Amino acid sequence: MPVDAATICVLANPSAGLASRDATALAAAMAAFGPTVPLRRLSDGQSFEDAVRAALADGFTTIVAAGGDGTVAAVAQAMLGSGASLGILPLGTFNFVSRGLGLPEDPAAAARAILAGHPHRISVGTVNGRLFLNNLSLGLYPRILAEREAAYARFGRFRFLAYWTVLATLIRAQRLRHLRIETEEGIRDIRTPLVFIARSAYQLERFGLSAGDIISDDRFAVFVARSGSRWHLLKLALHLAFRRLVPGDDVDLFAAHSLTIRTPRRRPRVAIDGEKRRLLAPLKLEIRTDALSIIIPDEMDKVRT
Repeated sequence: MPVDAATICVLANPSAGLASRDATALAAAMAAFGPTVPLRRLSDGQSFEDAVRAALADGFTTIVAAGGDGTVAAVAQAMLGSGASLGILPLGTFNFVSRGLGLPEDPAAAARAILAGHPHRISVGTVNGRLFLNNLSLGLYPRILAEREAAYARFGRFRFLAYWTVLATLIRAQRLRHLRIETEEGIRDIRTPLVFIARSAYQLERFGLSAGDIISDDRFAVFVARSGSRWHLLKLALHLAFRRLVPGDDVDLFAAHSLTIRTPRRRPRVAIDGEKRRLLAPLKLEIRTDALSIIIPDEMDKVRT
């Protein structure tokens, strides 16, 4: 049964839609939803948790996140256990979550797909109880995000800059991290510049990695970058930038239903769905089965990627 427009509320950051491109896209999406669907922007000091709680109290049962993957993850975190369904209007740079679900990248078309779609429960990853939909990483990737934000602030949000920052950061990198990873299969002591833990098969495919069977089996796909010479790091950077990582050469892969990561630092910096955070170690990762209801398109409305 299609989603009832009267049950939908759209949430966005205060800055969402302020740029001319995003303003046009967001306005087109709201027009596609129709006049009965409200758009609520976060007020000063308000969190997505507060905004979701208010929307649920007002009787809305479909909460649409208008933004990139970071916004989607923040809204999804607030919705866990609520019984409401998450919809997505993609306004970010990569939009891995929406693209993985087959939603159109055009926000107006995505709005129409939400209206014609249906709820579907998915499993999600958590770290220390915090949800993530795409990935979690330690080591170089949080530094890459800092470089990316600086480049965006200086030159604008162009996708090629995201790939350039991967290359530039890894070229300069030399430090290896010592980590202890505990899984149901035992303990691994490793030294590596990067650990990348994935929950999105779509995102992995874009980097030339295949782990769809691991993701569909409700496990984490854990990629550990191999240590080596400066040339090896340069090659890793090039392969990351051009999305063609080589398992067994650039990275090693293993799967786990749950894992604990112990680090030398008490509060290591991690990247969760593209957002930098410091979390208290050890990091405990678990799969929450069928924990989130999300609106997906009917087959005829899906975009084939």
